[in-house]
Amino acid sequence: MKAFTVATRRRTEFVTITRSVQTAVTELGIVDGTVTVFVPHTTAGITINENADPDVTDDMAGALDRMVPWDGPYRHAEGNAAAHVKASLMGSSVRVLVQAGRLHLGTWQGIYLCEFDGPRQRQCWVEAN
Repeated sequence: MKAFTVATRRRTEFVTITRSVQTAVTELGIVDGTVTVFVPHTTAGITINENADPDVTDDMAGALDRMVPWDGPYRHAEGNAAAHVKASLMGSSVRVLVQAGRLHLGTWQGIYLCEFDGPRQRQCWVEAN
């Protein structure tokens, strides 16, 4: 397993981590197979989506804010219930194909850490399957 840290700067932020995941794949020596990218946090998630147009992640953040507003009628006393809900909606991991030592993603795809309770230091773990 390889781990790396992502520093987020805002409460809600989609940080592209594709290069860091590729570095982990290279360091793990994976030529062909799959890797799991996992975030061990309850207020952050992982997703794969378009990485060519930053408006896509802005739209995703906006849609999640409309579906799960920060100031909703939550019972969680810590005050970050919306972040927990958004992280669950996004999921805590993705599985990615590796072919010839490279992540096998679609033309426009990138891997994102989804921050919902930042700014924070987040860990990402990459492991071969």
